[in-house]
Amino acid sequence: MAVPTFRAAVWAKPGSRRTAVGGGYGEPPALVVRVAAAAVDGAANKAVVAALAEAFGIRRSSIRIVSGQSSRAKRIEIVGAPEDLPGRWADLAGR
Repeated sequence: MAVPTFRAAVWAKPGSRRTAVGGGYGEPPALVVRVAAAAVDGAANKAVVAALAEAFGIRRSSIRIVSGQSSRAKRIEIVGAPEDLPGRWADLAGR
């Protein structure tokens, strides 16, 4: 049996006042992830992964940024994603 893998777009907003996950950016909408960490030495990327893990109740090690390490526009991959993740993701992105 194959391990479920979920791939999606994220729009990172480093240097925000607080960390939050929700809202959409662009078309089709990418999930907006606001993080307090600055975009220095990968700190914002680590904070994005931590924020997503907390928002969806999954392990940080399940989430990988597959593209956009130095950009606000990122593609992420979640291995072993729960079945309800796509619906929850769409709700948070405002689709």
